[in-house]
Formats: sequence, C-alpha cells, structure tokens
Amino acid sequence: MIGSIPPVIGEAIEAHTGSIIKGFSLTGGGCINHGGKVTTSLGRVYFLKWNDLRRYADMFVAEAKGLSLLRKANALQVPEVIYVGSAGDFQYLLLEYIEEGSRGRNYWKDFGTGLALLHRNTASEFGLDHDNYIGSLPQNNRQCRSGVEFFVEQRLRIQLQVALDQNRIDRGVSKKFDTLFNKITYILSDEPSSLLHGDLWGGNLMITSKGEPCLIDPAVYYGHREADLAMTQLFGGFDTEFLNSYREQYPLAPGYEERFEIFNLYPLLVHLNLFGPEYRLQVISIVNQFV
Repeated sequence: MIGSIPPVIGEAIEAHTGSIIKGFSLTGGGCINHGGKVTTSLGRVYFLKWNDLRRYADMFVAEAKGLSLLRKANALQVPEVIYVGSAGDFQYLLLEYIEEGSRGRNYWKDFGTGLALLHRNTASEFGLDHDNYIGSLPQNNRQCRSGVEFFVEQRLRIQLQVALDQNRIDRGVSKKFDTLFNKITYILSDEPSSLLHGDLWGGNLMITSKGEPCLIDPAVYYGHREADLAMTQLFGGFDTEFLNSYREQYPLAPGYEERFEIFNLYPLLVHLNLFGPEYRLQVISIVNQFV
C-alpha cells in the first residue's frame, strides 16, 4: 500500500510515469470514487481517481473521453488526461493536478463567456458515439437527429423506468409523464446540439490557483444547451453574473426559465433514483406545471 493507494494501482502508475510515488494525500472521494493528490520522484503532481472495475465498467474510459472532448473545445480550463487504465479489481484515472484557489474578480463573467463558447461546438446529432455515466448510473447516449426525441427517450424515459422499477414513482405519475411527452415538442425551443458538460452543478466547477473556472467530473454528450444551464440553477451556487455573461455571448430564446424546469426533470430523476424519495415531490411538482 502506497499511502492509501491500492498497491496494484501504485505499481501501474510508477510503470507508466517512470517515477516513484513519493506521497499521496486523500483529497476527494465518496461512495463511487476514491481520489487524491499524487507526488512523484520526478517532481510531477497528479490527481488520481480509482474505483471498482467490476461495478462501474469503463467509467473512467468514458470520463477520459469526455474530458478530452471538453479540453479540445478550448473554451474553459479542463484537466489534462494523463492515463486511464485498470489494475487488479480496480480502474483508475490519472489527471493533471489543478491547484485550487479563490475566485478572481471576473470569475463568473469568464465562466459565462467560456460556457457559451463551449456550447458553440455542435454536432449533426444529439447524443454521443459512446455511453457514459451520470453519477453512478449508466447514461445512454444513443444518437438521434431530433433533440426532443433524444431528451425524451435517452434521458427522461430511461430514468422514469428506473424510478418505476424501484417503486419511487407510481403509475399515476408515469401517465402524467406520458402526457408531458406528447406536449414537449411544443415547449422546447429548436436548437442545434451543443457540446455539454452534462452534470453541471457547483461541485463540478473548480476555482484554480489563478482564480479561473475549471470544469471537472463531466457526463459529456451533445444536447440542448439549456440542459447545462438549467442544472446550474437547480441546486444554486452560481452567481447571476454568470448567466448574464452567457446570454450576452449566446442569447437564449424567450421563455428559457420555463424550459429550465423541463430540463431539470432529468437530474431530479437521477437524484431520485440515486438518493431516494426526497426528490419525488419536486419531480411531481414540475410535471404538474405542464400537464
């Protein structure tokens, strides 16, 4: 055991980097991942994440692809992927280490401008050429030409079925969703697909040592850009200057506040399925607004 890194992972990292691990400090983790700061004999510092390979197959392969897509867009700072691999019963992801700091004067303005630039990256279809994860739940990204079809079939309907199977939503609520699905074409605005972070709550936005925003822990796909924006408003923590800056760079169609409610059904269903019934009333309340 190197610090608290499983020995097989430590040995794999040393072989890949050609260095000896000199230090490890646990700086992140939870019920899915373990993570921390790795210091090596060559003076390089990395961030390491690992988890159970059998339980979350290819999670880090997908995350590495997502981080690389975001980084390639050159819109906001994103950690560089150093290596993704598996060792023993574990999978791991080695990343550039981002030193944390305090918000700079233009932090929220810069984040709004950067996210607008990220969303200018488009694709011919909604979805992605591979699946990934949202939290610990598989996220299906089967590509669709229609943004409405993608959102209904690959986002809402899948999570709704999980909630039904877990008895966290009853058939009456499910029927209301069916009514909503029939109306949703007339509610959502017509937008091209945008490259999305996909899980944009406050915990997935870092402040660098230079006071700049940095995206981490994505659930990337090409989707309606309002889905990213909606999630920033769901749990709070984002200054109003951010959205104002975003809108200056990439204006939103009128009625976006109402559409945010629709898009937030997806993360709320995910939270319902991951964490339990405390999110049920919020889901039902939004559905009732539209049916």
